[in-house]
Amino acid sequence: MRDHRQGPCLERQRLEELRGVYRDGLLDDVLPFWTRHAVDREHGGFMTALDRDGSLLDTDKSMWQQGRFSWLLGKLYNCVETRPQWLELCRHGIEFLDAHAVDPADGRMWFQVTREGRPIRKRRYAFTEAFSAIAHGEYAKASGDARAADAARQAFAAFTAQFLQPAGEPKYTEERPTRSFGFPMICMVTAQELRESILFEEADAWIDRSIEMIERFHVKPEHRCVMETVGIDGEILDHFDGRTLNPGHAIEGAWFMMREGRHRGDAGLVDLGCRMLDWMWERGWDAEHGGIFYFRDLDGKPVQDYWHDMKFWWPQSEAITATLMAYRLTGETRHADRHRQIHDWAHARFPDADHGEWFGYLHRDGRLSVGLKGNLWKGPFHVPRMQLVCWQLIEELLQADPG
Repeated sequence: MRDHRQGPCLERQRLEELRGVYRDGLLDDVLPFWTRHAVDREHGGFMTALDRDGSLLDTDKSMWQQGRFSWLLGKLYNCVETRPQWLELCRHGIEFLDAHAVDPADGRMWFQVTREGRPIRKRRYAFTEAFSAIAHGEYAKASGDARAADAARQAFAAFTAQFLQPAGEPKYTEERPTRSFGFPMICMVTAQELRESILFEEADAWIDRSIEMIERFHVKPEHRCVMETVGIDGEILDHFDGRTLNPGHAIEGAWFMMREGRHRGDAGLVDLGCRMLDWMWERGWDAEHGGIFYFRDLDGKPVQDYWHDMKFWWPQSEAITATLMAYRLTGETRHADRHRQIHDWAHARFPDADHGEWFGYLHRDGRLSVGLKGNLWKGPFHVPRMQLVCWQLIEELLQADPG
């Protein structure tokens, strides 16, 4: 049963404490860790394969992280404070992307390159293009560079084209065609970001299309879940891949949906996002040890992937954001309660008090698995984005309750 109780579930003292955790955690801890250790002044761009203390583990560069960190720096410049260092570092990342991201043979972007920018590999999916798009969008807004705005539009077009009409050798045969939640989710948030940064003319149409795909194919009210992978018509596939749920992904998509509902004043979209959050919290929260599982099975069967019960940094970050946004938009008690649960659980385990930033990988019971702070996948994105969005939400809650 849905809980419609409303009221000041997060009292003012708690809100003020949370504001400090998010604001100071972002500006005084997480961001300085990356600006101190990741910036490559010799070859450009950012190196994110960093050990616990920020020392370098590997010089290869993730092109995802070039776009993500450049986006963050531009976003902070545009939304928090016009610090020259942030704009300079955003430009630093943009220049590396412009010089090394695109394969001239097919126009697609690389996933991994050497420190100097020589290509190593690309992925079949085009998320580098999406992260490059939002980075160029923020840089265009911050700098007024019209060429960067054009590059943002071109990268978004390349992103959507690769998913809708894939080029290159397919990963699977046509024996069992599937749809992934990842494309409409990332398409929606990328278009949202470009709508804010460069007033992207096609944003609403792509967001409408993404919402329709998510509702039509992935949202399953009869199962109270959001499916990560479905058949081409949205059917559930009774195989390991088809039954595997990704609670963190779905919860991330839930707050994108709520964000869109808020932007449009559409209570139906806010409610859809809250239902997605409710269902995947029920599926993903570890009642024994706390935290959000990485994978779960639709039918409660064993999951094939061996890291299924680990606690990664990013699902916790997305759950913190989603529960706070749900509370901000509805005032409902259960969202405040869940936010307290996930915030307190994660902040007791992931932040590194000695060297800064968050660890990335914990065992199911919360014990540290590995101490590194970054690699090709983990970089300055999910944690600082969570801190920025939650800081903004807390400021709104405090303004709404002047005490």
